Amino acid sequence: MLHEIPEGKWVASFRRVMRLNGIGPGTQVAVVAESQSRPVFLQLCALALFDLGAEFSTIVLPTPPQTAPVPVKSTGASNAIAGKRHVIEALKRVEVVVDITVEGLLHAEEWSEIEEAGARLFVICNEHPEILERTEPHAELGPKVALGIEMLRDAAEMRVTSKEGTDLTIDIRDAPCGGTPGFTTDQGGVAHWPGGLCLCFPGKNTINGRIVMASGDMNLTFKSYLSSAIDFQIEDDFVREIGGDGLDADLFREYLAAWDDPLAYGLSHVGWGMNTRARWESMALYDKRDVQATEFRAWAGNFLWSTGSNQYAGRFTLGHFDLPMRGCTITLNDTPVVIDGKLQGDLA
Repeated sequence: MLHEIPEGKWVASFRRVMRLNGIGPGTQVAVVAESQSRPVFLQLCALALFDLGAEFSTIVLPTPPQTAPVPVKSTGASNAIAGKRHVIEALKRVEVVVDITVEGLLHAEEWSEIEEAGARLFVICNEHPEILERTEPHAELGPKVALGIEMLRDAAEMRVTSKEGTDLTIDIRDAPCGGTPGFTTDQGGVAHWPGGLCLCFPGKNTINGRIVMASGDMNLTFKSYLSSAIDFQIEDDFVREIGGDGLDADLFREYLAAWDDPLAYGLSHVGWGMNTRARWESMALYDKRDVQATEFRAWAGNFLWSTGSNQYAGRFTLGHFDLPMRGCTITLNDTPVVIDGKLQGDLA
């Protein structure tokens, strides 16, 4: 793997993506890092922001102690701010927060207050810069992601099926919908790099059916491919049974049970990937420390489901899984948006 030192090509990539996020001369920017953030990110952000003429400062927070009973990875819910008022108030006074914390601020407790003040969030996920270079957002993805989000908002039902036996029905009426192509210029907007997602957060008692994860599907909390099947029975938003005789099912059961929290079994969000630059197979080429696995949430045509917090259904928990699957068919009001893992129509 390449050494993590600033490369000219990475500075250029950071500069292009920050420009897509509306950063230019005079833009007020705060870079938020923590003591365990990748040092190269601090350097790349500073070089790119200087080149763009932004007015920026950097806040480096101490990485907090671990308090959970098991490791917590790839959650998008950094607790590095830890409620510090001086940090929150500083972030409320800039136009853009560039987030290079280890876990990210997407689901951090403090973000809603900062967002309401008008700041927008650009999360640079904790990936090796080579991954960011390869999955660099491009403007043409924006209209396709926007179309997918619009289709979600207009639909009453999502259904997901697969040849392995998945058959899941989700009432998505009034479900908050979102996603990102990897950039935003909206006040209070949120973007992350790698990007390319369309998703929604279903309300209470809306998700029922069966999910069968097969060999080659992914558990992003563990940063691993499945080698054996896991069979989930879902009733009123909760995983009620976890079937499977292999190690993957055992690990899943043990990790969820470790939280001793019934809400850890609830589903969080559902959706699909849109990014043709993201690759399902690339995790086989990286060490786990090199990836936050955001690329695999976004590869084009996946079905992505998650367990854990769903603030819109009133459920909060640290237990969390993101679980992208191959070869699924996703329909909205009987209109297919993905067939056997392939994007359809204007989404492709």
